[in-house]
Amino acid sequence: MNPSSGYRGRLAPSPTGLLHIGHARTFWIAAQRCVEHRGTLILRNEDLDPQRSRLEFVRAMIEDLHWLGIRWSEGPDTGGGHGPYSQSERREQYLAAWRRLRAGGFLYPCYCSRKDLAQAASAPNDGDDELMYPGTCRNRADVADVADPAGVNWRFRVPDGETIEFRDLNLGSQRYFAGRDFGDFLVWRRDDVPAYQIAVVVDDALMRVTKVVRGADLLKSTARQILLIRALAGTSADCEIDVPTYFHCELVRDAAGVRLAKRRDALSIQQLREKGMTAEQVLKMAGCW
Repeated sequence: MNPSSGYRGRLAPSPTGLLHIGHARTFWIAAQRCVEHRGTLILRNEDLDPQRSRLEFVRAMIEDLHWLGIRWSEGPDTGGGHGPYSQSERREQYLAAWRRLRAGGFLYPCYCSRKDLAQAASAPNDGDDELMYPGTCRNRADVADVADPAGVNWRFRVPDGETIEFRDLNLGSQRYFAGRDFGDFLVWRRDDVPAYQIAVVVDDALMRVTKVVRGADLLKSTARQILLIRALAGTSADCEIDVPTYFHCELVRDAAGVRLAKRRDALSIQQLREKGMTAEQVLKMAGCW
């Protein structure tokens, strides 16, 4: 790939299982849009979860993506000027963002257990994995000033009633209401692991990502991330963080209409390869053409 524009896209798989045809569709679209715009494509290894991330899945995802014909200019296997490209190696960047958000009054510690949250909310919002937080710890008075996030969950205080709007290049205008469509969300876990939302925002900003292509199940996360981007941009006069442009892909579903997921043992690219299918056949099966 010979980039000649300001377009910077990314592939961001998590090595917690084998890639399936849903990933093939999303990553193929991301790669093709980058080629069409003569941009730079980045591979980011989102291996934050120490319990589920495995090196064998890192190797498998790189092999599968290459087999599909996808190439990138920056990544954990190629290097580049905005690394490291594995999230497990980027703790200091996330910690710096946590400190800025904490100093700006955007975060608060949450002492609720999983059981507490399960009892307070009946189910996650539709298409979203995070329970609506009831605000139990939002206004606690006994909050100590700490320099390290370990030991408790840290939540972002959403501006209740604020409307977050953005235009998706594939799905059109989107609108979410903070405090109704989603509540105060996690940015740092009690086991001292940065949460998905803060890691993605920090990485996209520091890697100068301008275009984000991902699945439609992350539309609500986009609203959360826009709030984080605004908060971080407002914590320092010399901090320039632009909101990327988003393209959310329709999800690939199985015969029963259930979206494919690693945890449901969905058909993997590796299995299809072992059955003798070609990359073209897999991409056609994924609906890429």
